[in-house]
Amino acid sequence: MGRARGADELLAIKKETTYGTQATGDFYTMSFNSNGLSSEQNLITDPVLGQGREPLAPQQDVINVDGAIRVPVDLRRLGHWLTGLLGAPVSSDETDHWQHVWESGKSTLPSYSVEAGSPAVPSFRMQLGVVVDAMEFNFERNGFASVNVDLIGQGENKPTATSQAGTPVELDYRPFSQFQGAVKKDGVLFANLESASIRYSNNLDRVETIRDDGKIDGVDPTIVGLSGNIAMRFATNELFEDAFDGTPMELEFSYKINDDQMLVITVHQVHIPKPKISVDGPGGITSNYAWQGALNSAAGKSMTVKLLNDVDDTVY
Repeated sequence: MGRARGADELLAIKKETTYGTQATGDFYTMSFNSNGLSSEQNLITDPVLGQGREPLAPQQDVINVDGAIRVPVDLRRLGHWLTGLLGAPVSSDETDHWQHVWESGKSTLPSYSVEAGSPAVPSFRMQLGVVVDAMEFNFERNGFASVNVDLIGQGENKPTATSQAGTPVELDYRPFSQFQGAVKKDGVLFANLESASIRYSNNLDRVETIRDDGKIDGVDPTIVGLSGNIAMRFATNELFEDAFDGTPMELEFSYKINDDQMLVITVHQVHIPKPKISVDGPGGITSNYAWQGALNSAAGKSMTVKLLNDVDDTVY
């Protein structure tokens, strides 16, 4: 009997035609750093009295399917997760590359069937009705770029000894590094920036109805949550003045390999608070701004994401 190892684990996803109904055909293989998506069903202790001191058999509770998957910021595969977060993109053939554009605030989001495989056992676990709740990017000075994807699902099938993902489609792996990252304020590269983050959340509301299978009926997107943090080496009063005056700004987060291969996330209206400044030693002083994004009335949205790669309009 084999033993499961993280190095051998597999992950494949495909959009569902109907929420909670397993997708058919060939899935897409996904690269990942960690996978915490799984189902859980607790046991309920029987509270009855009058049956003596010995414990009675417990009953099964409702099923919860959720968790986070940490994935690399991959030039080609990331588009699947962005579609889950923001809905279908508008894709156009730009001759030398394809441009895929996602916009915030869509009321309808796709669901996915997600298969996690442990071939050494073998065990293949299919989660159904999986919807992307949130994604968070962190921009730092060095290392590989990765993003945390929060997911909520409806259910999970019993493990099988063989994969149900067809003949998975393998997109060429092309990760971004933090070296290729940049953050701009109103179109100008930030100076003295130490780190930055951006989190977009659909704030999904679980539809927890009474059913004989313990599953939820679905998830509904509510008010968008758009926030993040900027850590600046204290060298200018510019952001302090913006915070005092309540002046909004536009932030652009990007990873770029070349003009045909890049990811650009634009938050059209960002508000920052005045931060507390503390001095903890003889080194440089860092100020942290916990920003919040909002609807920009001129743009008609709070966020736009552009991905330039060689993937055509049939994939996402």
